Amino acid sequence: MKGSMRKMLCLGLTALSMGVMMPGAVSAEKAAITMPQKMANGETVEVYYRKGLPLTAARARAAELKRETMVLKAGSIRREGSKPLTCDILFEKDVPVTLRDGTVIYTDIFRPVDEEKHPAIMAWSPYGKEIGGQWLDDVPGRAGIPQAATSGLEKFEAPDPAYWVAQGYVIINPDSRGAYHSEGNLNYWGSQNSKDGYDTIEWAAKQPWSNGKIGMSGNSWLTVSQWFIAGEQPPHLAAIAPWEGFVDHFRETANRGGIPNPVFPEGIFETFASKNYIEDQPRMVVTHTLLDAYWQDKIAKLQNIHIPAYVVASFTNPVHTHGTFAGFRQIPSHDKWLRVHNTNEWADYYQPEHVEDLRKFFDHYLKGVANDWEKTPRVRLSVLDPGHKDVVDRVEQEFPLARTQYKKLYLTSQKTLAGAKEAQEQIISYDTQAKQPAVNFVLNFDKDTELTGYMNLHTYVEAEGSDDMELQVTVQKLDKDGKVITDPVTHMPTVSEGYLRVSQRALDTHKSTPAEPVLKHTREDLLKKGEIVPVDIGIWPMGMKYHAGEKLQLTIAAYRPPKADSVPPFGIAKIAVPAKGYTFRPGEKPAMKTLGGGHTEVAHPELAVKAPATRNKGKHIIHVGGKYDSYLLVPVVPEK
Repeated sequence: MKGSMRKMLCLGLTALSMGVMMPGAVSAEKAAITMPQKMANGETVEVYYRKGLPLTAARARAAELKRETMVLKAGSIRREGSKPLTCDILFEKDVPVTLRDGTVIYTDIFRPVDEEKHPAIMAWSPYGKEIGGQWLDDVPGRAGIPQAATSGLEKFEAPDPAYWVAQGYVIINPDSRGAYHSEGNLNYWGSQNSKDGYDTIEWAAKQPWSNGKIGMSGNSWLTVSQWFIAGEQPPHLAAIAPWEGFVDHFRETANRGGIPNPVFPEGIFETFASKNYIEDQPRMVVTHTLLDAYWQDKIAKLQNIHIPAYVVASFTNPVHTHGTFAGFRQIPSHDKWLRVHNTNEWADYYQPEHVEDLRKFFDHYLKGVANDWEKTPRVRLSVLDPGHKDVVDRVEQEFPLARTQYKKLYLTSQKTLAGAKEAQEQIISYDTQAKQPAVNFVLNFDKDTELTGYMNLHTYVEAEGSDDMELQVTVQKLDKDGKVITDPVTHMPTVSEGYLRVSQRALDTHKSTPAEPVLKHTREDLLKKGEIVPVDIGIWPMGMKYHAGEKLQLTIAAYRPPKADSVPPFGIAKIAVPAKGYTFRPGEKPAMKTLGGGHTEVAHPELAVKAPATRNKGKHIIHVGGKYDSYLLVPVVPEK
C-alpha cells in the first residue's frame, strides 16, 4: 500500500465491511489508518490513527472558530455561580500560530489591558481551550472544587486567567495540533508534540506584550506536556510547574509491568474532537507491546531540563504518582522543589494557598521579584494516615529520604509477613479463574511505624496451565480489626500497586536498585512447564503511617483489566455560557448556549479498543522459604 496515509479498512470488523452504523456513532467515515511517523531515534514507525469526535458533537462542547478581541470587564461572570472577574481582561480569541512545518494552530490569550510587557504561562493540551470535552463539572462533586472557586475562563486542568491576569500575567491557552480547529493530526506527546510546544513558546516570547519569559502550568496531560516540551529546551521557557504527570508512557500507564491496558487511553481518546485524525494510541497499546521506538519516543527527555521547576506529587494518583516523583528526581535542575499533597490533583491545584505559593514561584523566576522563594523548603512531604490525621507539609531535604532503612518482610506459608525466612520450602497457590484469584499476606505492627518511599516485591513464581502470568500486587493499611480503611471522600481504600507480565520480567540492571526494579520490556521470556522464576515487582511510592496494632496487607492477585467506567463520564455536564460576548454582568439575562450532555457519544464505537484477554490460566504458584528468598522490601523511616 502506497502513500503517506494507508487505509487499514475493515480491521476484521463486520460492522465496517457492512457499513453498519452503531448506536451513538456520530460520523460516517469508516476507517482506521496508519501513517509513517519519524521517531526521536530516527526510526520510522507506522502509527495508527482514527477519527475522533467531530466538532459538531454535543460531547465535544466545541466553540466556533472566530478571530476577535474584546475586553472582559471587572465584575462580569462567565457562568452563573462562577467567580466574578476582579480586573478588566483583554481577551484575544483564536489567535493563529504557525509552527515550523507550516501547520497553523489556534490559541486564546488572556492578558492585562495595558501596554506593558508581561510574563506568560502556557497551558498545553488538546482538551479544548474553551470548555471542551473534559470539564470539572463532569467529575463527581467537581473533585471538591466549588464552582465559585474559579471564573470558568480556565481550560480543563489549567490556570484560571481571572486570577493570573490580575497578578500581571498573560495566560496562553492553545489547542494543540489537531485539536478542534487547529490544523494537522492530533498526537500524543512525543517528538512532534514537543516541538510544537517549543515553537509556540518561542512565538509567544516575540509578541509585543511579552517580557520574554514563559512558564508552563497545569495538571495531568498539561504536566506531561511540560516534561516533554521542557525536554526540547525552548530558549524562552523560564520555569515549569508540573502538578502530577507521568514521564514514561509505556512503563507508567499504557503497558505498566508489560500488561497492555488500553482502557484509560480509550476513555480519554473518546473525548477528543478534531477535524482530522487522532493518534490511535489505544490501538498502539495492544499492538506494540514491547518498549520499541514508538514508546521510546514517549519518554520525556528529563536529562535536558535545567530550568526551575516547582513539582507537585501525591501518593494516590493511579496514573501519575511514579512519574511525578521520577521527574523531580531525574531533572538536573539545581532550582527544583517538591511538594507532596494528600488530596487530589485538581482540588490541590485550585486551593487558594497553593495558587499563592505558585504565584510566588513564578513571580521570582518570570518577573525577577526578590521574594525569598529560594528559601522555600526543597521538599514538603505528606504522610498518609487513614483512620487518623495525615501529616502535611513536613519539611525534608530530599526524596527518597536519606534516613530510610530498608527492611525485608518475608512471605510465609502461614500467609504472614515475617522478619525471618521459613527454613523449609513451601508453596502457596490460587486458581486464576476463582471469584477472587488472590492471596493475602499480613504483618501486624507492634509499634508505630512510618513507611515512606518505594517498595519491591521479590518472589518466585510458577504458572500451572499457562506459559505466562499477569500479576497485580497491592499494599494497603488495615485497622486493628483487620478491616480496610476507606477514604472519607472517595470511599475507596488507599493503596499502592505494582504490576507484571512475567514474560517481561527481565531487569535493566543499569537502572534498577533493590527498592526500584526497572524492567527492560525488550523481549518476552515465556514460561516452560514446571519452571520457577524469580520476579521483582516494583510498587509505586507511598507514604503511610501505621499505628501499633494496625496491619499491612500485601495482596498478590491474578490481574484483571479495569472496567470502562473507571474513566469519569467526561462530556456529561451541560454547561450554559453566553451565546455572544463571553461574560456578562450578574443579574443580566443574555442569550445563552448550552454545551455538553453527550457522554456516551463516540465517533466510531465499533473501533473502540477493549482490553485484551489476560494470559492467566490455571494456577499461580508462589514459592517461599528455604532457597526461595521471597520478600517485600519496605522503606522504614525513623523519626528525625
